[in-house]
Amino acid sequence: MNDTRGKGTGQWLYGVNSVREALRAERTVHEVYVYRERTDRIKNEIVALATRSSIRVKFVDKAFFSGFPKGHQGVAVRVSPEKVVGLEDLFSISRRKGEPPFYLIVDGVVDPGNLGAIIRTAEVGGVHGIILQKRRIASGETVAKASAGAIEYLPTVRVSNIKHAMRELREKGVTIYSAEAEAEELYWAADLTIPIALVVGSEGKGIRPTVKRYCDLMVKIPVFGKINSLNVSVATGILVYEAVRQRMSA
Repeated sequence: MNDTRGKGTGQWLYGVNSVREALRAERTVHEVYVYRERTDRIKNEIVALATRSSIRVKFVDKAFFSGFPKGHQGVAVRVSPEKVVGLEDLFSISRRKGEPPFYLIVDGVVDPGNLGAIIRTAEVGGVHGIILQKRRIASGETVAKASAGAIEYLPTVRVSNIKHAMRELREKGVTIYSAEAEAEELYWAADLTIPIALVVGSEGKGIRPTVKRYCDLMVKIPVFGKINSLNVSVATGILVYEAVRQRMSA
């Protein structure tokens, strides 16, 4: 959402969780907007967080939120644009943590709910960074809302070409995995303790064939019901936490 409600430039985030995490994270918050009729502990918490950081709070009428999507919950913030992160920054994060690289590559997941759930799972699961392709994802504001603010803590690289990014990862010694129903190797048999990037694909078509060619190994999540596939965010959770399990046991 473009900033058309006041002077200055920036990005709008809305919804309780997105606003709360933006105030807690390192993103520069310019102003906080709260529906004046809201009277609950959430309002008090958000006002307290803003006050603690000397951020101006404006109490506004219901009409202020008329241009926001549903789910704004009567709270919004105007923040600085999302920090641009490059692949080299991801490598630095892994080195700083002293852990084998652990990245997630998202190929064309456009549903905000799925992408938000993927980001939340990745952040909670300790993924070092996520790589998204520009113009093939939902807007930053929508994703922030859907991820319940987790995007504020997960380094995010937006690239013009996923395949070029994958090639660079491979040149740095990162093994690239993807999940495919036709794969022979079960996901728990793969070594996820090494430097890895997991690729997940769009809801309808999955990972594009041109992207698959850059994957080193495809693994299978077995299914036993009449439905032959899992929701992409659920599949991501299974793979991420298998990597967590292996790394904690190593």
